Amino acid sequence: MQDGAFNPLTAPTPSYTYNLYSWGQNNQGQLGLGNTTYAFSSPQQVGSLITWSNVAGGFFSGLATKTDNTLWVWGNNNYGQLGLGNTTYYSSPLQVGSLTNWAIPAGGHYFSVAIKTDGTLWAWGYNNIGQLGIGNQYNISSPNQVGALTNWLKVSCGYKHVAAIKTNNTLWAWGDNSFGQLGLGNSGAYTQKSSPTQVGVLTNWLAVSCGHYCTIATKTDGTIWAWGKNNRGELGFNNTTYYSSPKQIGALTNWLNISAGYGSTFSVKTNGTLWSWGWNGNGQLGLGNTTYYSSPKQVGLLTNWSIPAGGFRSAFAIKIDGTLWSWGNNFAGQLGLGNTTYYSSPVQIGALTTWKKISIGERRAAYALQY
Repeated sequence: MQDGAFNPLTAPTPSYTYNLYSWGQNNQGQLGLGNTTYAFSSPQQVGSLITWSNVAGGFFSGLATKTDNTLWVWGNNNYGQLGLGNTTYYSSPLQVGSLTNWAIPAGGHYFSVAIKTDGTLWAWGYNNIGQLGIGNQYNISSPNQVGALTNWLKVSCGYKHVAAIKTNNTLWAWGDNSFGQLGLGNSGAYTQKSSPTQVGVLTNWLAVSCGHYCTIATKTDGTIWAWGKNNRGELGFNNTTYYSSPKQIGALTNWLNISAGYGSTFSVKTNGTLWSWGWNGNGQLGLGNTTYYSSPKQVGLLTNWSIPAGGFRSAFAIKIDGTLWSWGNNFAGQLGLGNTTYYSSPVQIGALTTWKKISIGERRAAYALQY
């Protein structure tokens, strides 16, 4: 999920500093709480500092930046995805190096990517299929720059693929392309890319979100596009056909915020309505049932939704009033509701009205910023 049109190159000093909260599965220290207690079913504050600015969930790990633009990591580190130069697990946040120019972190399947304030792009961790974008397939345990360009703006990680937008609104992708999720017009085991490759030639891409094996994006004209794996209807075309090039979902021009989850997709329109489609076996579409839908369906009738976040069989959203809501699978308490009950419709997490950002780990952990 990309938060609006944030530009790390021109962004002012944050107006707020945030508390960092996490909840859900924690068997590998992925909540950053200093322990490996199996799970927490309600939000837990990570430390006591109110200095966080951004957060991203990885695969049993987390990444976050502070307002001083330092980068912090914790959790599973099998392939060096924490960027600390080793493969040691850590259950509390540790700083990556000493630099103070980190802006946007993103987590994938045992790998991490981040954009710095100077517009450079960096990656580290698991790289068996070129998902780090550094031109090879070697794992690295410290941040490595992706190319030499200084115009990266937004980035999103899928299972083993990455998509990013530059300041000129061009779209780029790399990594696994087994199901056409790179959007390059081809697919298969031998079509992966180990370096960023431009998706078409258009210069009007606004936001991008990578799902497990698919990609969703919006353009500056308010249209929404999808491509990749579609066995659960997660592309929203009213079918289960795979597409290896971007294809527009419907004809509307009022799509705003997007988030691709694990076989399910979510979007908020400019009128504040929330929409979902795809896999719904655990009620993760929030529609009050467990029926799959291969085209967008409105979640309730409210017009005050702001930021959606799709996860692994669960979903979250922040409303414009700052409240946080969740639904779907709750095996490890990842819905943050103080229990392990599954819900097929949105349920509010606590009573706070100061939630700002939400990010979901690849499995059963959630991270959020609150001021």
